[in-house]
Amino acid sequence: MSNVPEKLGKYEIKKQIGRGSMGVVYQGYDPFTDSLVAVKVARSEALKNPEAGARYRKMFFNEAHTAGKLKHPNIVEILDAGVDGQSCYIVMELVENGKTLKQYCTPDNLLPYDQVVQIIFKCAKALDYAHREGVIHRDIKPTNILVSKDMDVKIGDFSIAHVMTADTAATMPMGFVGSPRYMSPEQVQEDTITHQTDLFSLGIVMYELITGKHPFAAEGFSRLIHKIINEKQPPLRTYRSDVPEILEKIVYHCLEKDTARRYKMGLNLAGDLSLAFDYLEQPQEDMAEKEKFLLVKQLEFFQGFSETEIWEITRACIWQEYESECEIIVEGDIDDTFYVITSGAVEVMRENKVVGGLQQGDCFGEMGYLANMKRTATIRARDYVRLMKINGTLIDQLSVGCQLHFNKVFLRTLVKRLSLTTHKVITQ
Repeated sequence: MSNVPEKLGKYEIKKQIGRGSMGVVYQGYDPFTDSLVAVKVARSEALKNPEAGARYRKMFFNEAHTAGKLKHPNIVEILDAGVDGQSCYIVMELVENGKTLKQYCTPDNLLPYDQVVQIIFKCAKALDYAHREGVIHRDIKPTNILVSKDMDVKIGDFSIAHVMTADTAATMPMGFVGSPRYMSPEQVQEDTITHQTDLFSLGIVMYELITGKHPFAAEGFSRLIHKIINEKQPPLRTYRSDVPEILEKIVYHCLEKDTARRYKMGLNLAGDLSLAFDYLEQPQEDMAEKEKFLLVKQLEFFQGFSETEIWEITRACIWQEYESECEIIVEGDIDDTFYVITSGAVEVMRENKVVGGLQQGDCFGEMGYLANMKRTATIRARDYVRLMKINGTLIDQLSVGCQLHFNKVFLRTLVKRLSLTTHKVITQ
């Protein structure tokens, strides 16, 4: 705060509320309107750079030039811009208690599907408006999307946005600008881009909000670029087995590599999201998820787990149903899956002979899950059975605390099972 004057122009500087690549954001006070505002101040060291200072100054004020022409309820409004001595600043509306979407992009803090749909719907409508006004954002990512305490949405940081003009003929080669993790294939290849690049970036944000994972996660810059250009993202159900099919289709449509197959306009995306919201509002969908939660909560294996952890596991695991006499796992197969019986009963068979049975609350497949070993028995449904199917990939998606709790209970269950088996062998 010592490097920033108490006032910039007519604005009184109160406190720092954020920091980004282009500058520091402060809460300010406008005495003329008697209102709080946000004041973004350019980094002084960047302005003083003899080689890049002029370019940085131009980029900094680009936000006022581009976003300043936009008036939309879901876009941060630019109110003023100016220079005070050696300080360049932009004044924007203040989103009080606003936080970025980044906090909701982790597996242990995911929003309900309907809230994700509402957020992306508002973003799609805002981008559609901006695009029709000739503005391409070029840097859509979770940290550039603010949410208020009542979950309203504001897209901000138009510092590298571009205003389309008649001489650009609606497309232009833009160079490598933006945040690589959220770039479209055409962006990372420094190819001609259109407003569709923003929709690809928004698709990545939606993927993260649903799964808590990045669709093109990679170690190293070159590997990231290769994935964005050439590889399909993992299915959403890799991380959350209950993802509605309609949301999968919408995300995949956003993330099409070929722009000819991607959403053409934000309005098209918003239309599909509206249909998805109608689908999610159906009461039977909510009941199904609550039913799963209640089933898991009463199982012995999950006694001691918090409700938050149970919700996390319920959403992460794969739910399967089998009719009577259907084989679930087969003796001799190699698999890394572990099962918990939520209802019904199964038979344990070796060499086509029934040697035991398991029922609701029991689990099987522990050694395969632990060591990827050959199955030592066939498990067959005795009657209609419902199962939670769990593997290492799914467990890796849980929060660290939930993983530790699950692994502790799993090992305790395995030791108990082995002790019973040893006792049985000794007494025979």
